[in-house]
Amino acid sequence: MGSGDSPIRSPQDKEVPMSSKIHGLNIIPLRKIPDERGTIMHMLRADAPHFDKFGEVYFATAYPGVIKAWHLHTKQAQNYCCIQGMIKLVCYDDRADSPTKGVLQEIVMGDLNYVLVQIPPLLINGWKCIGTQTALLANCADMPHDPTEMKRIDPFDPAIPYDWALKHG
Repeated sequence: MGSGDSPIRSPQDKEVPMSSKIHGLNIIPLRKIPDERGTIMHMLRADAPHFDKFGEVYFATAYPGVIKAWHLHTKQAQNYCCIQGMIKLVCYDDRADSPTKGVLQEIVMGDLNYVLVQIPPLLINGWKCIGTQTALLANCADMPHDPTEMKRIDPFDPAIPYDWALKHG
């Protein structure tokens, strides 16, 4: 590729939110720009219309089959992007005043579906590595980690109507 050539663009060039079943949950397709040297993977820009504010960035890994759930942040918004491997992110709306209270949404994301998922405060979420390799999840949260504002819930808590088992068929 010469210096004046345009990189190959994915059909996801326009970072327009996709539809979501849960109020306030945003799914934004992201760009991957591959060439013979490697790939540039966009995640979040300060001038993007869906950017709010910066708090911290951290990375989490999970081995195949591992579940990391459930998490409930009372103040912090999450900006999740699976940059390696594949995960199934599950969100459950248990917010008292939400028009989508009681709704569950699964989002398969990672190598084969490169998206940013914005999770507002008070939305219960968790994820499972569903691929054959370790998954690497990046989170650009809107505030620094504060353990007093996060509640952990057992991944098999019957109050959340979700089964993490593989769905065959």
